[in-house]
Amino acid sequence: MQNCRPVDSPMDPNLKLMADQRGIYPDPERYRRLVGKLIYLTTTRPNISFVVGVVSQFMQNPHVDHWNTVMHILKYVKKAPRHGLLYEDKDNTQVSGYCDADWAGCPIDRRSTSGYCVFIGVNVISWKSKKQIVVARFSAEAEYRSMTMVTWELMWIKQFLQELGFCEVAQMKLYCDNRAALHIASNPVFHEKTKHIEIDCHFIREKLLSKEIITKFINFNDHPANILTKSLRGTTIQSICPNLGAYDLYAPA
Repeated sequence: MQNCRPVDSPMDPNLKLMADQRGIYPDPERYRRLVGKLIYLTTTRPNISFVVGVVSQFMQNPHVDHWNTVMHILKYVKKAPRHGLLYEDKDNTQVSGYCDADWAGCPIDRRSTSGYCVFIGVNVISWKSKKQIVVARFSAEAEYRSMTMVTWELMWIKQFLQELGFCEVAQMKLYCDNRAALHIASNPVFHEKTKHIEIDCHFIREKLLSKEIITKFINFNDHPANILTKSLRGTTIQSICPNLGAYDLYAPA
């Protein structure tokens, strides 16, 4: 792939991969090895976490279209092979979490994808893109499940930092771009839309009342977790990557 033409996005936003697409790929072992390498690459490149998660669903029986998507990811990596995370010391130890969900985004089983990233100051230290284990009936339910994931992560990071004696963890911030999910978190009255996630509601509500976290609204265009839940176009990816501290480390200043 050294002589391939680079592309500006890891996956076509209009592409929906299915399990029974045309043509079985003749070398599934090769597919699994390459996807395994891409999974390892997500350790330093959160911008490909979502698309690598998509192609990893077809390890058992890959088809030609799945292989072509993996090749597309390689073309994206080829555009900036030295792309990685840059950690900066700006004397800021504020712990913040960003969560997002793509409601019913999987065309196979209509499950939603949760994504979150956690920052200390301006440095991202934790991120995840994962399909939810149940089908969400409402978009607010999908978003709230994502809020629960990042809240668990925030509480673990707080305990970890305290054990290390790294810093005194102040009130942590949780950003979400769904007003309905934020309203559920702040409103103790449960209704029909929350009866399926009542345990999650109590968990987040408890952390809000103890003032360990505080929720805030963030606009869609400023949300760094968008890249972890859906396939985006090149211009949008280029604007999000600097917010994650992800740069071409060998690009001229």
